Amino acid sequence: MALFGTDGVRGKAGEKINAIDMLKLGMAMGIYFKDKAVTKKILVGKDTRRSGYMVENALVSGLVSVGYSVIQIGPMPTPAVAFIANNMRCDAGVMISASHNPYWDNGIKFFDKNGLKLPKEVENEIEAIFHNEELLREHQATKDEIGRSKRIDDVVGRYIVHIKNSFPKNKTLQGIRIVIDCANGAGYRVGGDILNELGADVIVINDKPNGFNINETCGAMHPEVLAKAVRDYRADIGIALDGDADRIVLVDENGHIINGDKLMGALASYLHDKGLLANNSFVTTIMSNKALDDFLSKKGITTYRSVVGDKNVAIKMREVGSNFGGEESGHVIFSDYATTGDGLLSGLQALALLIESGKKASEVFNPFELYPQVKVNLNVDNKIPLEEIDGLEELKSKIEKEGIRHLFRYSGTENKIRLLLEGGDKKALNNLMQDVENFFKKALS
Repeated sequence: MALFGTDGVRGKAGEKINAIDMLKLGMAMGIYFKDKAVTKKILVGKDTRRSGYMVENALVSGLVSVGYSVIQIGPMPTPAVAFIANNMRCDAGVMISASHNPYWDNGIKFFDKNGLKLPKEVENEIEAIFHNEELLREHQATKDEIGRSKRIDDVVGRYIVHIKNSFPKNKTLQGIRIVIDCANGAGYRVGGDILNELGADVIVINDKPNGFNINETCGAMHPEVLAKAVRDYRADIGIALDGDADRIVLVDENGHIINGDKLMGALASYLHDKGLLANNSFVTTIMSNKALDDFLSKKGITTYRSVVGDKNVAIKMREVGSNFGGEESGHVIFSDYATTGDGLLSGLQALALLIESGKKASEVFNPFELYPQVKVNLNVDNKIPLEEIDGLEELKSKIEKEGIRHLFRYSGTENKIRLLLEGGDKKALNNLMQDVENFFKKALS
């Protein structure tokens, strides 16, 4: 079984993510970075899962055992780990998190010294070292070569200042009422403080993690909770984070959830109008609605698409010279300020647009109408390569003849296949999706 998935390593804590393998993974990572070391320091952060204690201690032991020194910063957002690792001149950064998954899962995301997620070829090298028992034994340090670890708690302020610096210097959030849902996750220590310091009237919910309630009926995975709070508190806008705070979902003043493609369209247009959109280009994934491309095209903005994963969006952004991109699921990247998706930073950019527009969120973040889509996630036991499924090409041809866009892909983090159909008639899409579901249920049973 492959160790790395779409975004680092992820799985059930105590099974795939177990102490023995995390010790080995720490050693493998340390061995990989050792001959590239500048400071011989690696930063480690985590979210609020109980299993984070197990994973952190095992990983740190592995790194120290091959001669690396480790800086542990405790619960912090994934983008904070990327930023602080670079800011503190570490050779790499590690975030222990399973993102939006339930508490019983955990995982690890890796960053290089520049705060960039590791490319697939580097992950493959680390995985090869992980499986090489002889190499792991050879690189165990002795005597004064053994590394050490220390925990520091003053990095919160660095990240808060960094995020606030992305907000227009001549603006405040005075007079804006905001509800922020921290998902009982990694953003609970910083989310409310950042908005408060900028002058907002802030109501913070789900900011009391207990190790088991991360993402549990809260945060970006359950924005209906935020929607109710926005209505109850008569707020101007709501912000929901996921477990590691690299994703954002917004809710308007009426308690309506703002579609991720509409959010990105509004933000890309805002940057373009201010002359801040590099190369008049924007990057999203194959999952986004084509109406987004068509809306931006009318403004002279070129849309590029990558495969799923904010890491892949970031790579494509660098290829085409864009400074803005994201996924409709809520990973939004402003590369002028961050190397990866950052829910809090994205929230501030959306708030800057809201303030400058002088309009309500329901108007600002509804710039175009989406083309009808139908999405279904099916649980699967085995991920049979799609190219090996008999009859799939014929099914695709049938769909395309009806003028419908399709996307079938396996999840990189869960045992699921994700099915998407997009076209002009919602009823026809629903009928066709039933055929598609039946096809895959039979083919993958």
